Amino acid sequence: LCPPQVAEPSEELRLGLVQLLSLLLQRCGASMAPYLGDIARVLQATLLDHYAESCRCAAACARAMPEHFHLQSESLIKPLMQTISHQHYRVRVDVIQATGAVIQFGNGKSVDDVLSHLAQRLFDEIPKVRHAVTAVIGEWLLHLRDRYSYFHKLIPLLLGSFTDEIPENTKLAWTYWEKIGLQWEKENEEDLKDKMDFSVPPSHYPKGETRPGLGCRELVSRNLSKILPGLCHDLTDWVESTRIKASQLLYTLLLHAEDHITQHMELLLRTLYQACSDEESEVVKNSVKASELIGTFVSPKVSLKLISPAFEQTPKASHVMVLAAVIRGSPKETLQPHVSQLGNTVSQAGACQRSGEVFYMEQLLYCVQALIEVCQEDCREISLQLMKVLVTIMAIPSSEDLKEKVEKTMSSLAEVQQLESFHCLYKQHITQLLEWVSVSCEGWTCYSPEVLQFEVIATHSGPVIGEALDDFVLVLKTCLQPNRDPQMRLKLFTVLSQLLQKASETINSQGLFPSYLETVIKDILAPNLQWHAGRTAAAIRATAVLCLWALIHCEMLSPKEILKVKDELMPQVISSMDEDSKITRLMACRIVDVFLKVCGRQFDADKFKNTYTEVLKRLDDASCDVRVAAAHTLANWFKCLKDSDVKSSMEGHVEYLYQELLVHLDDPDENLQKAVLEVLKEGSILYPDLLVREIEGAVHKHQTPVYCNQLLHHIQSAKESA
Repeated sequence: LCPPQVAEPSEELRLGLVQLLSLLLQRCGASMAPYLGDIARVLQATLLDHYAESCRCAAACARAMPEHFHLQSESLIKPLMQTISHQHYRVRVDVIQATGAVIQFGNGKSVDDVLSHLAQRLFDEIPKVRHAVTAVIGEWLLHLRDRYSYFHKLIPLLLGSFTDEIPENTKLAWTYWEKIGLQWEKENEEDLKDKMDFSVPPSHYPKGETRPGLGCRELVSRNLSKILPGLCHDLTDWVESTRIKASQLLYTLLLHAEDHITQHMELLLRTLYQACSDEESEVVKNSVKASELIGTFVSPKVSLKLISPAFEQTPKASHVMVLAAVIRGSPKETLQPHVSQLGNTVSQAGACQRSGEVFYMEQLLYCVQALIEVCQEDCREISLQLMKVLVTIMAIPSSEDLKEKVEKTMSSLAEVQQLESFHCLYKQHITQLLEWVSVSCEGWTCYSPEVLQFEVIATHSGPVIGEALDDFVLVLKTCLQPNRDPQMRLKLFTVLSQLLQKASETINSQGLFPSYLETVIKDILAPNLQWHAGRTAAAIRATAVLCLWALIHCEMLSPKEILKVKDELMPQVISSMDEDSKITRLMACRIVDVFLKVCGRQFDADKFKNTYTEVLKRLDDASCDVRVAAAHTLANWFKCLKDSDVKSSMEGHVEYLYQELLVHLDDPDENLQKAVLEVLKEGSILYPDLLVREIEGAVHKHQTPVYCNQLLHHIQSAKESA
């Protein structure tokens, strides 16, 4: 079976010879000791045959002569390790069991040679192989002569089986571990006497977890400094399965170590920051659970002192995840003295304005949620800081789902303060929030996060913004000057436009906005209605026109106010009728229409002329809506001129206007034809004879003479009535 003889070529005979050797060991036992050297050489050769019988023979040899076996045990380790990865799982199981016996009854120093191989078998796909490893490690921790020297190497392997997917393997590991803990307690009873007699169980413990026995906890605590560095290295390994196993083991170790975690905090935090940014979700999940244990067992005074510096530099999403987990795991009583510090940490600009990345902001939101969940009513003292964070999260461009989560969080914050809704939170802090964002408003650009924060405060606070108009209007006045960043002005005008569309529910909720109209129109709208080149400038003019129309439409801009601002606004509004934007031209026509109704009778000849000239051009507009709006405006123009002192000097212009309007009676759009007909009926009051001559001179040119006939009939009826 082994050199120097020529090896038996027949596999069946070799197997029979090994079985014969097993029978000899079984019958003769320790009497075989003189032949131990020969037996060892036979086993070295036959173990490479991958027979299960050879493994059983090696185990039988170890048990048969334990006093002598250590002399030859090391020689069997190499062939066993060569066979441990055999393709048949039954062979792997027998090799693992044989290795357990060879080392337990042989030389304990061989543990170092086999540990890496056994650790690899914990990842085996076959549950029975993992079961065998667990049993071998458990037996060594109970019975190995030199086990105290190898606790720090063997404990991680046994605890690694706690998270095995097969319940039977998990139960086996727990059973061994409890026995090991009790045995260690008995062996070290003197050292543990005080702890056994006077230790008080913690009042706050992770839900769903059973506290391990004292011996188990002490074993982990005393060996943690040796286990942790290697484990932390495995958490950053390139192999995914290794990282998952390491993250599971870390949680188990920290659960046992309890407050002994404190002395390893720096290493733990460094590792957890990296593990929480892992691509594998299972690693992240386990690392977050481990971070929660830091909150449970480590004083916040220590943990926050080590975590806070990360937020003063350039915090990452993983830093926020760890802080949120620590908060979640902490008892309310121990966290209460540090609530203010936590609020300042998460609300500082470096933390909440560092990134527009949605994932980072989600973690920041979870951090705020953890604070509210744990601290409850104690959050009252950091309510403003938390609102700053929530406003910042809501300000980033993201999904509606995230915005809904922020709203729910705001509602939770209001609830713990016994407020009715998040609008009450805004009411509580609106002045401070506006002061907070407006500190740097003189330097805002379109890239400033404060612009987005200002938008959220203005649009999300609902009716509350109507109580802080001093600060609100001051920010608009400062930022909407023509020399400021165009894109930023466009954003702010859009915000103002949205608010004005629902003025009674937002900025005029208290009825105070009319007292700011003069500032809004003269210092904000009028300067931005002036023409400047570029698409952005055109968009700004469009939103300014929309804001002006919104003021008029919701009747905040009263006739009295219109009279005050007509001279300043009328030229800019008339020039806006020539803009590229259809909506701008439409709104401009409607605004001119309103201005004519309010103060058109006070126009001089030049204003009448300039107005009708520009409005008349809109009858050729590409948009049907604009053409109809222009026609309505001209009807009001005629009404104003009828009662004006300058009527006599406008006869030539009226004649020209008649001629142009008659042309538009042939417009393909029937709505415009009817609108123009109404305009001419209104205008016929001024110079009916002149209009009749124009109709008679043009009637043969018209494709739709029916309208001309209706007009003539209307003029005749008017004369008869007069």
